[in-house]
Amino acid sequence: MEFNFDSIKNFFSGQSSTQNAHRIANTFISLKAQNRKALIPFITAGDPTPQITVQLMHQLVRSGADIIELGIPFSDPMADGPTIQRSSERALKHHVSVKDVLAMVAEFRTVDKKTPIVLMGYANPIEAMGYESFASQARDCGVDGILIVDYPPEECEKWVQCLDEYKIDAIFLLSPTTPANRIEQVAKIAKGYVYYVSLKGVTGASHLDLDNVSEMLKQLRDHISLPIGVGFGIRDGDTARAVASLADAVVVGSRIIEEIERSPDNDLLNNVASLLIGLRNAIDGNVSNIQPKT
Repeated sequence: MEFNFDSIKNFFSGQSSTQNAHRIANTFISLKAQNRKALIPFITAGDPTPQITVQLMHQLVRSGADIIELGIPFSDPMADGPTIQRSSERALKHHVSVKDVLAMVAEFRTVDKKTPIVLMGYANPIEAMGYESFASQARDCGVDGILIVDYPPEECEKWVQCLDEYKIDAIFLLSPTTPANRIEQVAKIAKGYVYYVSLKGVTGASHLDLDNVSEMLKQLRDHISLPIGVGFGIRDGDTARAVASLADAVVVGSRIIEEIERSPDNDLLNNVASLLIGLRNAIDGNVSNIQPKT
């Protein structure tokens, strides 16, 4: 599968890199002013087909997404559970490349210039392109943040410097087992938000311990001033509402991928919308002074 990457990317050529420099920060500022929490859905680019990804991204926004995490398909996604692994496999059957993912973001940006897009993936495809080339193209296509799962924060100084140069937020994972020195390093270099993995293991796990999440977030906030999103184990409105009472953002991935996986093509967009609207309503029901999303 091959998008016409250069022609879509050229839509953004010559634009100031500062245009996408603050979308994530502005989103959290706006939500805080409304006493609301961010809903961040994750999908894999190219799943189930490359042709539907941009439509699906717009549907997520219409259904209440504040930020979209877009996965770069990878053949060995070690941090992901079976559900997201299968989504990568489906995308890779269509030969979806990093350039294809960037082209999808650029196509999305021709319509939506407000919703932040965070790419999530693994180091190998990025290193194959080279930091400078990847960051430059990501900036030109309208990417706001990047989370590389297998980059330890204490070993990626050049990567973070490169993202800083192109005004892209470097986003990092923290977990219940993250040592104190790594938390301190993330506090120094992370931008946009921090993604707290609420469970040990891989994506799609269950048995979320909300008391533990609450205690860990208190500890993290002693060191980190950025918004904190919580993901892993969020599968229904009740859990989303409970997490929203603790965190700045609710991240949902495997549950959405499951809906994509089980939905007939003709029903896919509507089914995902119904799921996300339910999560959005549950999250907003947890707070007062709710204002409609415009």
